[in-house]
Amino acid sequence: MRRALALWICLQLLPLTASAQTHKPGVFDYYVLSMSWSPTWCALEGDARGATQCDDAADSGWVLHGLWPQYHRGWPEHCQSAHPPPSRATTRTMQDIMGSAGLAWYQWEKHGSCSGLPAAEFYALSRKAFASINRPEVFRKLTKPVKLPAKVIEEAFLKANPGLSPDMLTITCRAGRIQEARLCLSHDLEPVPCGVDAVRDCTLRDALFDPIR
Repeated sequence: MRRALALWICLQLLPLTASAQTHKPGVFDYYVLSMSWSPTWCALEGDARGATQCDDAADSGWVLHGLWPQYHRGWPEHCQSAHPPPSRATTRTMQDIMGSAGLAWYQWEKHGSCSGLPAAEFYALSRKAFASINRPEVFRKLTKPVKLPAKVIEEAFLKANPGLSPDMLTITCRAGRIQEARLCLSHDLEPVPCGVDAVRDCTLRDALFDPIR
């Protein structure tokens, strides 16, 4: 019985060990730039936390969720980086586009550590990637909640960014709401087709889309 239990434990650990060995910093195929619609996050989580990102004065629309190293299938995370974690002062520099220093630290720990870059360089690259995408101004003009097909959000991004094609962008939903716009970028931040694991298009035709407060 004990030998059988020991064998079962070993078998369960084998794939984890193999997976961990493949997650080498700097070894990945492309990035996913993830941008969250702040009013959705605030309605589902942020308001309950009293997040400053959700204050009316914050005027937050699309905010940077993260820049994620990605394989064509799957993705690395929590890599053993040779670089030290970011300081609090460094994470605070990202608060203007990420909403909080806490999110910036978490994104480094889970995703940035796999980029192969020092934290400050990873944040600089994340900021550059975020700035490279035009966020459609039409969404800032909403004055009341609307329900719309998620495809409308995708089409607006495609119109605002002529270099994008539908296979380079995916719109996600959560709890019946528009959640995120995710774009696939090369190591040099050029738009590229997304891998199968990154394509999670929301198919809702009546997704709730709240206006900026």
